[in-house]
Amino acid sequence: MTSVDGELFLWPIITDEDLAAIEEVVRNRAMSRSDITKQFEQEYADWNGVKYALGTCNGTAALAEAFWACGIGAGDEVIAPSLTYWASVAPAVSFGASVNFADVETETYCIDPDDIEHRISPRTKAIVAVNYSSMPADWDRILPIARKHNLYVIEDNSHAHGSMYKGRMCGSFGDVAAASMMTGKSFAVGEAGILTTNDRVLYERCIAFGHYERTGLPSLYNPADAQVHQGDLTPFSGLPMGGVKHRMNQTCSAMARVQLKHYPARIAEIQKAMNYFCDAIETIPGLRAIRMTGEDSGNGGWYVAKCAYDSAAFCGVSCVEFCEALAAEGVHVRAGANNPLHLHNFFHKLDLFQQGKPTVLAFGQCDTRQGTGTLPVTEKASEKLFNLPWFKHFEPTKIDPYIEVFRKIAANVSELK
Repeated sequence: MTSVDGELFLWPIITDEDLAAIEEVVRNRAMSRSDITKQFEQEYADWNGVKYALGTCNGTAALAEAFWACGIGAGDEVIAPSLTYWASVAPAVSFGASVNFADVETETYCIDPDDIEHRISPRTKAIVAVNYSSMPADWDRILPIARKHNLYVIEDNSHAHGSMYKGRMCGSFGDVAAASMMTGKSFAVGEAGILTTNDRVLYERCIAFGHYERTGLPSLYNPADAQVHQGDLTPFSGLPMGGVKHRMNQTCSAMARVQLKHYPARIAEIQKAMNYFCDAIETIPGLRAIRMTGEDSGNGGWYVAKCAYDSAAFCGVSCVEFCEALAAEGVHVRAGANNPLHLHNFFHKLDLFQQGKPTVLAFGQCDTRQGTGTLPVTEKASEKLFNLPWFKHFEPTKIDPYIEVFRKIAANVSELK
């Protein structure tokens, strides 16, 4: 089926307009300038409903800038979900901090607000909230906890470009938000990242960390932005305070400008196609699409959207076995979710600074290391979730055969057992 319906899944959609924008950058030898990137940043900020956006070389760089801008350093602690990609939290360790991992909710698989507050210690500086698999976190509950304890909120929006939470777009909730825009994401422009914020100080600190040619001094290639003027940053103008270069390649930002023009219409079609499919498969007992409903909410581009699977409704057939049966009928979906980070040696034993002790303990942090059984929902997620087919076009005659395969497998589940 997938070979026949390739256009149904092909992403990102690349047209002559994208190629022309990229070619112009290359012909002008402008790959390492920032003029087009700055245009994209303003357009993205306007679309995302924030004051400032900053393009980076990848999403990991944007997250590192966000941690540093919020003052995360040696001996600090952050609270974050364990069910996420490593870049959501690994930068904190690289700055000498530790991570106290929280469990996730079974409805959204985003961080559970009820598992945050008891983890706060005098060393806690920030809460990391991930909009996981296109699902917005529970911002109505997370933000009051952060404000009560005077903590920064770092929003990882890599999975949720355009996702809406009660009429407001994801990427605008945290004190600072960061997102990947690599080829596999729903907003995909190659290898790039984006940082968004309404806080001028945080914005300038992010520039100071990894954008040396935009910190107030002229260069051979880019005019000075004359933006970084905070007192503790000014003496370092002209050199990146993070000792890194996070500039976005302008072939990516040129493509991003084109993609952004068409993105709202494209994700509206994805939304229609995915909800059509999900409405159908949810008539099968034991399947529940992880999605937002309501006119003022939505899953944006539906990046790696998940379906919750109840094996009890399928005679004990495991999620893996169910997905194998789908694959045998031509519907290829992946069972599982991200591996729990709290069980990885990176957050237990890594001695990044070669001090003879784990970095997560090296600067006086509490020992927040967690073992098997400490985050039950996170640890069971891979047994209960599988990826939904990611339809990019609303074509019912092509989507219906996928629905029929799901119905066929459900109707004959006893044979699987």
